[in-house]
Amino acid sequence: MNIFIRELRAHRKSLIIWSIAILLMILSSMAKYSSYAESGQSMNELLSNIPRPLRAALGMGNLDLTDIGGFYGMFYLYLGLMAAIHASMLGAGIISKEERDKTAEFLMTRPVSRERIITSKLLAGLINIAVFNIVTLVLSIAIIGQYAGGKDITGEILLFMAGMFILQLLFLFIGAGTAAAVRRPKAAAPIASAVLLATFVLSTAISIDTKLDALKYITPFKYFEAERLLAEGRLEPVFVILSVAIIGIMACVTYVSYKKRDMRV
Repeated sequence: MNIFIRELRAHRKSLIIWSIAILLMILSSMAKYSSYAESGQSMNELLSNIPRPLRAALGMGNLDLTDIGGFYGMFYLYLGLMAAIHASMLGAGIISKEERDKTAEFLMTRPVSRERIITSKLLAGLINIAVFNIVTLVLSIAIIGQYAGGKDITGEILLFMAGMFILQLLFLFIGAGTAAAVRRPKAAAPIASAVLLATFVLSTAISIDTKLDALKYITPFKYFEAERLLAEGRLEPVFVILSVAIIGIMACVTYVSYKKRDMRV
């Protein structure tokens, strides 16, 4: 069986489960928005009493949570975190699973190069995160449209999803590069998870303490945050370029390390 098709089939069930989780998350969040919107200005006054560090940690920032665009901006933080977790686990698992499960002979006995194996796996990973992103986009537009009160925020949602897709790519390749570089296949997912958690915590710390703002370049969660996207209406070129550079580096790490490694069968 073609490796690309095999990987798509292997992750089909997981993708369906993640899609259902996204659906439930959007539905529950919009139910909360209804109560925020009905309370009007009184909710904003109540939220303004929350200490700024706590608002920043929760992803509220200076967003107006009674406005559908502002509320989705806060919600986008958690969508991005889910997307990053999915991409990171996918990248680590799709590279290391044969060694982890002691089935590497399936790959080694096939008349294909390691470069082609990696390419097929990464393409399958790209399809998975693209479907995840499209599902999130379609569900967001369809469900939020029911609560928007005639306001069209499709442009904002498209912008958020563009930022989220780059975030997904970053963590897909970080996970893949980690899995290809580490010697113990079972350690790949925990290490990738640790990197994700560390960057997310750093992102939260930067939001709480502006003195740490210079560190925003080393945490992908600060590259496309909602408040900045809504304010500027575009992806910042410096972060897009930095993301492309990181993706390129991790792709090189993946190919070079996987080609040199001794496969455990």
